[in-house]
Amino acid sequence: MSEGWSPNRWANSITTMLNAVYGGSPDRFPVNVPQLAREYSAQRYPDDPITLVKGASLPGFDGALYSAPSGKKGWGIIYNDAIRSAGRINFTLGHEFGHYLLHRLAHPDGLECGDQDMVRWDSEYAQIEQQANEFAVALLMPRDDFSLQITPRMKPTLEDIGRCAKRYDVSLIAATLRWLQLTERRSVLVVSRDGYILWARSSGPALRTGAYFKTAGRPPIAIPSLSIAANPGILNGGAAEHDGGVWFAEPCEEIALASDHYDFTISLLHLEEAAWRNRLDEEPTEDALDLMQRRLSRN
Repeated sequence: MSEGWSPNRWANSITTMLNAVYGGSPDRFPVNVPQLAREYSAQRYPDDPITLVKGASLPGFDGALYSAPSGKKGWGIIYNDAIRSAGRINFTLGHEFGHYLLHRLAHPDGLECGDQDMVRWDSEYAQIEQQANEFAVALLMPRDDFSLQITPRMKPTLEDIGRCAKRYDVSLIAATLRWLQLTERRSVLVVSRDGYILWARSSGPALRTGAYFKTAGRPPIAIPSLSIAANPGILNGGAAEHDGGVWFAEPCEEIALASDHYDFTISLLHLEEAAWRNRLDEEPTEDALDLMQRRLSRN
């Protein structure tokens, strides 16, 4: 049954349909989530469709999936109209559409998603939030199309990833996180504020070779004094080749900029090839900052 489908299976099924409908049309991207959610749900679940997609005042929340009032059928997707970033809004819409497909039967009263998630850190709730994010990522930035924009072996700049963010109408961080899922390169995304790492995410090849930052249960990690992130005068597109001992024991290339809408700095670190390390005891574990990363992927 479709109700048992995984987030990626749902996204891949809809992507196949959209590819057939639009072909190579420039209208294929970005995905028009409000139109898609209403039309797809009406065809697939005519007795339980999405009938409303709109912005509203949602203090403390990014978005919500609500069931229709008593006596009416269907669902509404609501996003916080105070959000300034169009990419964050679009990702929120995709996230809530994922909740509709994946979780509405188990949550008949709906779901609210936002800053309060940081304190609702039980395993079941964390799982469904991650599933909705997985759906949104795969729907808005399909693997096949993204890999045509930035090939798996390419070493992109933040401008390259920014073009993908514009194509898919998502934030730069969301596009960077998607690239890290797909790349064959050893690269690490670091988000910092006030001289300290907020959170970081490594590509699969980087993680397997020990290139990561683990923050849970440890004192705050200061960003290197020689990094671009620590020198505001060369931010916003600045790039530098670092010797070993700056970010990692090995050399790396850093590209960094300050967020336009939020008070943090984004650094993308590219490393060279290295042998894999089979050191499971050093693998990073899931922590609350990973949840923050998921939230910021909507920024």
